[in-house]
Amino acid sequence: MTGLSVRGLTKVFRTKSGSVHALRGIDMRVEPGEFCVLLGSSGSGKTTLLRCVAGLEKPDSGEIRLGDRIVFSDNPKTFVSAEDRGFGMVFQSYAIWPHMTVFENVALPLLHGKRKLLRQEVRGRVAHALRLVQLEGLQDRPAPQLSGGQQQRVALARALAVNAQALLMDEPLSNLDARLRESVRYEIRELAKKLNSTVLYVTHDQVEAMALADRILLIGEGRLLQSGRPHELYEKPIDPAVAEFLGTMNWLSGKIRERGFVQTELGLLRVHGAEKVGSELLLGIRPEDIRLKPVPSGEINEFRGEIVDNTYLGDHRLCKLKTPGKTMVAKLVGTDMGYGTVHFQVPEERIVVFHPNHKGKEESK
Repeated sequence: MTGLSVRGLTKVFRTKSGSVHALRGIDMRVEPGEFCVLLGSSGSGKTTLLRCVAGLEKPDSGEIRLGDRIVFSDNPKTFVSAEDRGFGMVFQSYAIWPHMTVFENVALPLLHGKRKLLRQEVRGRVAHALRLVQLEGLQDRPAPQLSGGQQQRVALARALAVNAQALLMDEPLSNLDARLRESVRYEIRELAKKLNSTVLYVTHDQVEAMALADRILLIGEGRLLQSGRPHELYEKPIDPAVAEFLGTMNWLSGKIRERGFVQTELGLLRVHGAEKVGSELLLGIRPEDIRLKPVPSGEINEFRGEIVDNTYLGDHRLCKLKTPGKTMVAKLVGTDMGYGTVHFQVPEERIVVFHPNHKGKEESK
């Protein structure tokens, strides 16, 4: 069981139209046995970072360590090839050879890699890996006769068979349908925990990241925006970009009128952390933190609004609330409030506060 670390990693792609800074001084660490997810939108740099760790891309500067071993450094210059880094890789495309059986696909790196094994050991390793991913008995099946989920398990078995020091996964579930993706996601996490594997996993899907990760590394424009446990990033984002990427947020701009109270488009809100009178703030409120009520209760931070849209989504409803100064989105679980006039309350401890040096989007009124 080995951890990995990255320090000051930069990568620039040079094209005819100019330079693209894919990574801008990334510092990160994955602890031994930790399931770490690189999360970010398309073009954020997350896959480039994974490929640099794997040895499939050569960074411009920085350092990458696998345990105590340096596998890349610009000073002194060090570059260990991908096949010598000891990672198991699972790709988005599965990389399954269609003309081979399940056994042959899993055995391929053991028979043709730099560290070729005796066939007896190969058979044992492949059989063990197939048992782990619940494909025992299918070793002789041609790859084209497998379902999408089974093909992804073959790719995972191949990574496990090499006894990798760490597993690197690049959007491995994106080609599966939603229901199968959820099932295989659960299996991957359970298997990783059972084996105590160190995992670095790339995805653009925030739900997938939250379901899988011990810790999320949120990447944006080649930088590490925030690192932490899923609930920390969701409930305590340090930047509006983090808050927005991890789910819907109602944005309010405001000015501190007196200590603890902020004047906003909704009206006067009691807010934790509102200290300096006259300062401007950006406030974020999650839809699930808005409490809808048919009649007023007299609680602090309570306002009147009108439900103008009510969308049923199975386990909850999304309600659009129109007020004189702002349109808000609320998440309702349980009794349907229908349409028309309601009262809603926002607990002060659930309001996320950002200061003027941050930028955030405001929903249109």
